[in-house]
Amino acid sequence: MKIFFTAEYNEEELKPLYDMGEVVLDGWAVGLPKIPEEELAEKVKDADMIITSYDDITRKVIEAAPNLKLIACTRATPVNVDMEAAKERGIPVLFTPGRNSDSTAEMTIGLMLSVARKIPMAYKALKEGTYTGSPDAHKETKEGLKADVIWDMKMDAPYMVFKGTQLKGKSLGILGYGSIGKRVGRIARAFGMQLLIFDPYQGEVDVEEIGIRKVDTVEELMRESDFITCHMKVTSETSGIISKERIAMMKPTAYFINASRGAILDEAALIDALREKRIAGAAFDVYASEPIASNHPYITELDNVVITPHIAGATDDVLVNHTKQIVSDIRRFQNGEHLLYQYKY
Repeated sequence: MKIFFTAEYNEEELKPLYDMGEVVLDGWAVGLPKIPEEELAEKVKDADMIITSYDDITRKVIEAAPNLKLIACTRATPVNVDMEAAKERGIPVLFTPGRNSDSTAEMTIGLMLSVARKIPMAYKALKEGTYTGSPDAHKETKEGLKADVIWDMKMDAPYMVFKGTQLKGKSLGILGYGSIGKRVGRIARAFGMQLLIFDPYQGEVDVEEIGIRKVDTVEELMRESDFITCHMKVTSETSGIISKERIAMMKPTAYFINASRGAILDEAALIDALREKRIAGAAFDVYASEPIASNHPYITELDNVVITPHIAGATDDVLVNHTKQIVSDIRRFQNGEHLLYQYKY
């Protein structure tokens, strides 16, 4: 059996796969870019399985591989696989739900802390020398008093400029209470936050407990939350769900966090709210268009924003998770057992 493998992987977790067949590493698996369709079709013509992350498994690629029995995509949704073509051939498609849930949840909390406590802003100021002192400087201590570790107390001192807000006692609104949303909530509760949940697919019994309340509308969540984070898939219902009208409902002290998808947000409306200081701040790992443009207001203009380049799922642990998921399901496939990670056509 030939297994054509172009996904990132964890070496230790991949070892069992070598006992199941001939593993051919190519593409991203060996540090190469995405493989063009024509080239990929040629390379998989004798493959029994294709395992990928981002290569497009089109109808042409599938039809070029007469022996193809299984496709695996190491992503939360196999959007790069032609599902109709796979279905016509009766080829199961595996995916890796939850592989980056913990990493993304932790990143979300990290973004919250960063913008609420202005950590990147303070770091940048120190690196630029704004609040640094002379290496030879020393403070005099008055007789009978302990050495004071407080920096100069002026209105433009770091203590005043970077004064932020703590998470404890604040309300966190979570739109989408699935795998990632639940993990974000669990960490936030450890910080002492109260949770407001909007998820039409979760019932009150499944959500509510002490410190957690399910709300009926997005509007209620937007009005009452001190922090808002979204963890919904992009669908016709969720695209643009954070609209101009809903942004206008946010508290002037509220923060918006997005580590899911840029399409859920009216980005222009949020930029206006940030520019006019109608909300306290925001933090983003995703954008309406990626990579983010060098002249984007988040970069060139706004000082109440923290941004990162779509790295919420970029941890070594994610590679361990999705390699383990795929290898275990391939073993089940070979043994004729029920597949745990088969995507429904």
